[in-house]
Amino acid sequence: MIMSDLSIIKSCLPQTEPFLFVDEFTKIDERGAFGHYTFREDEYFYQGHFPDHPITPGVILIEVMAQIGLMGLGIFLTKPYEQKEPFRVAFSSSQVDFLKPVYPGQQVWVQSEKIYFRFGKLKCKVQMKDTNDEILCQGELSGMVLKYKQND
Repeated sequence: MIMSDLSIIKSCLPQTEPFLFVDEFTKIDERGAFGHYTFREDEYFYQGHFPDHPITPGVILIEVMAQIGLMGLGIFLTKPYEQKEPFRVAFSSSQVDFLKPVYPGQQVWVQSEKIYFRFGKLKCKVQMKDTNDEILCQGELSGMVLKYKQND
């Protein structure tokens, strides 16, 4: 997929700042997605998690994995932007193992591998690694892209 198409997929994500956790998609194809995000030192959640030793909350790590590895792939596979129909991306489940902490200023790379996509549901294996290629967390995520009426 060419870079401009990858930018289109990023623009289709339903999240916006300060809850958009994708710097760039670097590759998306029928098998999976790959991209990265760098946690800014001034992210809002570090103020309370934990003030003297900030660590990225696990729920935020799952969100990064979902935005890059699941939602980006789901948008690529269904291409709702080509039909110019309104859509929503729904994240439905996760099972993730956390192996190492992620700190402010750290860049993470997310890679997903499609397990299946059928009946409108997408399930992926997703890994998050650091710049040394060490696994930070990994697991399975599920979700779907839903078309909807403007009144929903």
